[in-house]
Amino acid sequence: MTPPSAQFSAQSGGAAAPHPRGLTLALALAGVLSVWSMNYIAGKIALAHLPAISVVSFRLQISATVLLGIYFAHRNRTPVRRRDLWTFVYLGFFGYVINQGCFVIGLSHTTSEHSVVIVAMGPIIILLLASALKLENLTVAKSLGMAISFFGVLLLETEHGSPIHSPLLLGDMITLTGTMGFAMYTVLGKRVAKAYDALTIPTFGPVVAAILLLPVAVPQGAHLDWKSVGWAGWTALFYMAVASGVAGFLMFYWLLRHMDASRVVAVNYFQPVVVFLLAIPILGEQPTVRLLLSAALVVLGVYLTEHISRKERNR
Repeated sequence: MTPPSAQFSAQSGGAAAPHPRGLTLALALAGVLSVWSMNYIAGKIALAHLPAISVVSFRLQISATVLLGIYFAHRNRTPVRRRDLWTFVYLGFFGYVINQGCFVIGLSHTTSEHSVVIVAMGPIIILLLASALKLENLTVAKSLGMAISFFGVLLLETEHGSPIHSPLLLGDMITLTGTMGFAMYTVLGKRVAKAYDALTIPTFGPVVAAILLLPVAVPQGAHLDWKSVGWAGWTALFYMAVASGVAGFLMFYWLLRHMDASRVVAVNYFQPVVVFLLAIPILGEQPTVRLLLSAALVVLGVYLTEHISRKERNR
């Protein structure tokens, strides 16, 4: 799961709330890390029982339904302005149809360990897009951090020899496309982030995506042998939709209201480690030395780039 960038999420509006205790914040951070890391494992389990396109479309229908229920039950919700409807349409398309769709489809062609390393590149992709749109300067120091991350990806793709012959290249490229979709969502979403509370934006992105994918979900449901999926497949799907797609995002946005964004997005740095530890006993995936080294380089490059960007913004 790609976490929302601090560049986007930290600007979400909303009334000030009493500041929770440090232990509560720490537990919430641990909860987000655990929920989103387990999402990779749940995705592999769901894909063992359901076609990828069914997982994508069903997941978004479930997430959107739950989020709409929470949104309308919230008394102080921010209504969506008519002039922002088109913005929410392309945010839903890039942030959920492309991002979440490619995440699941990519995961069906690669390992959870490769997937989490590719997804960890998200902040680098966001910076490149922001730089292309003249929203942020691309300095030599930032470029160095980005180069370290890209070298880590190069090591990842040569794990099986030439990247052209890698059995995981297709899945990794699809996953990278999803990460690029989330970069678009993050950068373009800054236009409306300040106008809405921390519930509205994570609600209507999935709602738009669910509407866009409804023509896919209906025939998938009509032709699916529901009894053949089994409890493990359904449990994994509902975990992805509700635990990761709803609870994880709402906890993350709640944390951004009470903590410095740079501390909240630190979950990015620990997620590959947690996914690796979960994938070994549950999925039987064994990380190689090259995989561990590539993950370390990607995370190091992302950390250095974000640290430099933060220092420049604070000057």
